[in-house]
Amino acid sequence: MALEKITSADVARRAGVSQSAVSRVFTKGASASDKTVAKVKKAAIELGYRPNVLARSLITGRSRIIGLVVAYLENHFYPEALEKLSNALQEKGYHVLIFMAGKDAANIDNVVDEILDYQVDGIVTASVALSSDLTRRCAAAGIPVVLFNRAQDDASLSSVASANFQGGRKVARFLAAHKPKRIGYIAGWEGASTQRDREAGFRRGLAEAGLELAVWGLGNFEMEQAKAAAREMFGKPDRPDAVFVANDHMAFGVMDALRFELGLRVPQDVLVVGYDDVPPAAWPAYGLTTLRQSANQMVARTVEILMRTIETGETQPEQIEIEGPLIIRRSAPAPEGWTE
Repeated sequence: MALEKITSADVARRAGVSQSAVSRVFTKGASASDKTVAKVKKAAIELGYRPNVLARSLITGRSRIIGLVVAYLENHFYPEALEKLSNALQEKGYHVLIFMAGKDAANIDNVVDEILDYQVDGIVTASVALSSDLTRRCAAAGIPVVLFNRAQDDASLSSVASANFQGGRKVARFLAAHKPKRIGYIAGWEGASTQRDREAGFRRGLAEAGLELAVWGLGNFEMEQAKAAAREMFGKPDRPDAVFVANDHMAFGVMDALRFELGLRVPQDVLVVGYDDVPPAAWPAYGLTTLRQSANQMVARTVEILMRTIETGETQPEQIEIEGPLIIRRSAPAPEGWTE
C-alpha cells in the first residue's frame, strides 16, 4: 500500500497558517515572522514533510543548481577552493552538482552538454576550457558561465583567476635577487592558461633582470611527471641551482626527488619556488616558498558574478585577475635586502 504524500496544504492546516506562508518559510530569502517559522517547521517535522524542490523549479523556472565542472582534484588547491565555493553558493540558496571532466577537450564538452540537461542556473568550470560552440549554446540557453582559475581567449566569457603573469614575473625577480648561476622551470600542462601565463611572466621577469632560462622541463601538473622532469634536469653536472615549479603539487614531488633520490639539499644546493600556497606548503617537511592564490577572493568574485547574472540577467562579461603575495619559507629564503 503506497504511503500518502504529505503536501504543503497539510502543513498549513496543522500549523494554522496559509499555504503561501508555508512556501515562504521554505524559500530562502523570503520573509516570514519567527513565530510563523517556528509553527511551520514544527508541523513539518510532525508530519514528515519536505518541500519538493524539483516541483518548485518547474513553477519558478529556477533549479537553484549550479553545475561545477572539474578537470582534476590531485592538486590540493582545488578541494579547498571548491569546498569554499560550494559553501558560498549554499549560503545563497544554491546547490552544487559536480562533474569530473579530465583535460580532454571533447570530454569536457560532453560533460557540459550533459549538465545543460539538468536545467542548471549557472555553470562554473574549474581549470577547463570550453569550445566556442558550447559557449554559444550556454549563452543561447541563458545560462551564465564563469571560468574559475582559468582564462580563455573569448571576450564573451567571464573568468576569475590569479594574476598568473604578474605572479611568474614576481617569482623571477625574487630568484634573480639570489644571483643564481642557472635557473630552471618545470612547466604544467601546456594547454592551460595558468601554465602559459606563469611561464611567460617568469621569462619576462628573468629578461628584465638580465637573465635567461637555462633549462626547461614538463611536469603537466602531475607529481610523477614533475619528479621525472626533476631527475632529468638535476641529474647532470650542469644542473640548475634554482627552479620555479608551476604549482605546489608538482613542487612537492620535485623537492622529494631532489632530496631523497638525488641527494641534493634544499635550499643549500637548489632553491625551489612553487605556486598556489596550498596547506602542505607550510608543513615542516616542505617549508615551500610559493606565490599565494587567494581562494577566498577568487570564490567571492565568482559567486558575485554568477548571482548578479542570474538575478538581474546582466550579461556583461568580466575577466578578473587577483594578485597574490610571495610567501617566503625555507625552500628559498629571502635574499639579503629583499623587498617585494
